[in-house]
Amino acid sequence: MSTSPNPQRAKALRAIAVTVLVVGGGSLAYWALFSRHVEHTDNAYVQANVVQVTPQIAGTVVAIQADDTDVVKAGQTLIRLDPADARVALDQAEAQLAQTVREVRTLFANNATAAAQLSLRQAEVQRLQGDVARAQDDVSRRAPLVATGAVGREEFNHVTAQLNSARSALEAAQSAMAAAREQLGASQALTDGTAVEQHPQVLRAAARVREAFLALRRVDLLAPVDGTVAKRSVQLGQRVQAGAPLMSVVTLDQVWVDANFKESQLQRIRIGQAVDLTADVYGKKVHYRGTVAGLGAGTGAAFALLPAQNATGNWIKVVQRIPVRVAIHREDVKAHPLRVGLSMEAEVDVSQEEGEPLASSAAHQPVARTAVFDHLSQDADARVAQIIAAHAGHRVRPASVSAAPRSLPGA
Repeated sequence: MSTSPNPQRAKALRAIAVTVLVVGGGSLAYWALFSRHVEHTDNAYVQANVVQVTPQIAGTVVAIQADDTDVVKAGQTLIRLDPADARVALDQAEAQLAQTVREVRTLFANNATAAAQLSLRQAEVQRLQGDVARAQDDVSRRAPLVATGAVGREEFNHVTAQLNSARSALEAAQSAMAAAREQLGASQALTDGTAVEQHPQVLRAAARVREAFLALRRVDLLAPVDGTVAKRSVQLGQRVQAGAPLMSVVTLDQVWVDANFKESQLQRIRIGQAVDLTADVYGKKVHYRGTVAGLGAGTGAAFALLPAQNATGNWIKVVQRIPVRVAIHREDVKAHPLRVGLSMEAEVDVSQEEGEPLASSAAHQPVARTAVFDHLSQDADARVAQIIAAHAGHRVRPASVSAAPRSLPGA
């Protein structure tokens, strides 16, 4: 008994086969044209420099001038400490510097006094040498005449005594001249090769003034960079120690992305390749242009606080991930601001493999720099120069001083 084929079933099977072929062909074409040139990961997060604001001196907080989410500029005062102790220390250091300058001036003045004493002793020696010479002539003339009776013994003894007295006075004057010469040398040893403002004692006192000056300036905690305040933990009246983190400033205009690719995806990733980024906070409609800036030196597990110990009896292989740093175009970040820690999706165009897999040369530019604290040392030098000039008796112009001192905090 024969059975006729079901035409509807045959038609359905043909439709399924065609669909499978179309989908498979389309997938193969998509992979050949697009997917094989792209490495994708959704394990990517926004990163930025989180700059901690820490005091350089201990003190009590008397003012907080920025809070979380506030946008601040470099050099803006964020926190202020009580300046009373620092101001007292500066007053003491300035008074000590002034006294030291006057003491050093005395050392230089003593040189002139010692030189005058030496000149006086030299003149005295020259005078006594003349007396000795005259007394010696008197003795020499009278000695032959004593035998003939032309000169009495008493007179000869008198001129001989005068000669001995003159010689004794000359020896004493020569000793006094030697002492004066030593005194001058000792005085000059304290001042040779230097001026009042460059004397070691003055430099030591000046260093203490600079230290106290900087401590007074550091009662104002300044923002080292432009950014947004985060993680404020300081409170009014709190006694803080040097180095204690009080708040952070996040540089949201200089963000990057750490995209964590599987180790099996790194074969074709190179520095300089283009990256297409999307953020969950904006959805797929907003795309960020990025560039591979570098590959991490190790996996996250290698740098973990408790790294994995794989040399164990029970071991399961876990695919590791390597952080790939992606630089984002600043124009895109400015148009659509990002925040630290936001989730991203990254697609790296690996069609071009001419770049290096690792950075081949060291960076020649500093990673970051701030000029906020540069003027502090200049102001300290100017303050020191003012004090020295006021007490040195002449105008002092150190080469390092190029600006007038700024007003001190709380002055």
